[in-house]
Amino acid sequence: MKYDIVVIGAGIQGAGVAQAAAAAGYSVLVVEQTAPAAGTSSKSSKLIHGGLRYLETAQFGLVRESLRERALLLRLAPELVKLRPLHIPIYDDSTRSPLTIRAGLSLYSLLAGLNKDSLFAQLGRDQWPALAGLRQENLKAVFRYYEAQTDDAGLTRSVLQSAVILGADLLMPARFIGAERNGQCCKVEIETDKGHESISCRVLVNCAGPWAGEVLSRVAPALISPAIELVQGSHLLLPPLLDQYFYLEAPQDKRAVFVLPWEGRLLVGTTERAFTGAPERSVCSPEERDYLLATLRHYFPKLALPAAGEVETFAGLRVLPKSDKNAFSRPREVMFAVDNEAQPRVLSVMGGKLTTYRATAQAALERLAPSLPTKERRADTALVSLIPVH
Repeated sequence: MKYDIVVIGAGIQGAGVAQAAAAAGYSVLVVEQTAPAAGTSSKSSKLIHGGLRYLETAQFGLVRESLRERALLLRLAPELVKLRPLHIPIYDDSTRSPLTIRAGLSLYSLLAGLNKDSLFAQLGRDQWPALAGLRQENLKAVFRYYEAQTDDAGLTRSVLQSAVILGADLLMPARFIGAERNGQCCKVEIETDKGHESISCRVLVNCAGPWAGEVLSRVAPALISPAIELVQGSHLLLPPLLDQYFYLEAPQDKRAVFVLPWEGRLLVGTTERAFTGAPERSVCSPEERDYLLATLRHYFPKLALPAAGEVETFAGLRVLPKSDKNAFSRPREVMFAVDNEAQPRVLSVMGGKLTTYRATAQAALERLAPSLPTKERRADTALVSLIPVH
């Protein structure tokens, strides 16, 4: 069987590439080993957001793109993506002053196009006691602004369903064995319940997330893998102890931590620590759990938290460019790696954000254009509604 594009991995990036490719008229096959969003795409902070903190590292293009995609998803997937009010408390010992936060939120609003979804406000002192038991001692200011929340796995399933409706094929469960590339095509070897299959394609797109390096190692002739590393982000899932949303600064190291009601639970995260080993063995460590509980206890001292051993946790892995900088300050732009710029046969999509999956997919297709024929477009992903998959 021959396809224009074979995509390895049905996380959000793989689903997005499949949807964009099918919408552009190409024949597409998605190969997924277990289930859609089985990896990182079901282990995020569940936010469709612009990335307020990326303004500090001058990633203005990424923030603008993220805010544009957030606005689009609010329209295309109203059942899956909903605006939520986040509160940012500022204390005497906070890293950023009220003036800095106000300036950041003003720029954020400007990059979002100054629309109703980008409004923010500084709450009066008379409103502070209503903030779910938030610590009032040394509190200087509280800001409220809006981000969008989603079910990350549900969104991934919906994008994948859209790709299939537009004509993409899906092989699942199916294991990628290896691929052989030449100047004309790639021959891809797949293992399914029915046995071994050989599939020919013009281009192979590696969207395997933390397993991207493993996929590249099975491609011949050998390819040089980009300098990347895995960073683990862990979250806690607690009983519904709060009904308001907060963007906090961890007292231990001043990192951003979200505290968010989500599907009848309280989601707290995330951490950032270097990870080595098999990606499927990623789990929240006791140190990460205690770090997040300590952050919650610091801001909500009267909250009746469960015992540490009774806390449900999950952990996901982000792919970041290798660097001496700490993970918190590294660029979050997606990384593309091709075997041949002029005539790519293998494209790896690494990193990137849940929020910008659609823009990432469009950029991936542009990189692949020299190796693909002209086809009649079936749809525009900026206009395709996303329906929940139950």
